[in-house]
Amino acid sequence: MPLLRRLALSLAVLAASPTSQAGGHAFAEPTPQGISPSRARTLAHLVRHDCGSCHGLTLRGGLGPPLTPDALSGKPVSYLKAVILDGRPGSAMPHWRPLLAESDAQWIAEALLRGVPDAQ
Repeated sequence: MPLLRRLALSLAVLAASPTSQAGGHAFAEPTPQGISPSRARTLAHLVRHDCGSCHGLTLRGGLGPPLTPDALSGKPVSYLKAVILDGRPGSAMPHWRPLLAESDAQWIAEALLRGVPDAQ
């Protein structure tokens, strides 16, 4: 899928907030970055589906490398956040800065390090 179309679809996903309630503590209360439980579900959905389109739906690798806690162990949150926001030049990793706030990227980076919860 062309990059612009993927970005447009991602924007639509980010604009829509899932209405179903997710179980577990991952979405129980706002995070320190001020991410609401609803936004956390939306971001988890984005990671599973949009990031998963390249990194594998289980985030164990595909076109892109694995995004599992084991694979990312030792990488600082600040590094992961920068890659999410600014992409990786010379690779297929796009920059998400036009679509994500800094707090969104922070939440995603932290979630990747502990394991992204299911968005359902």
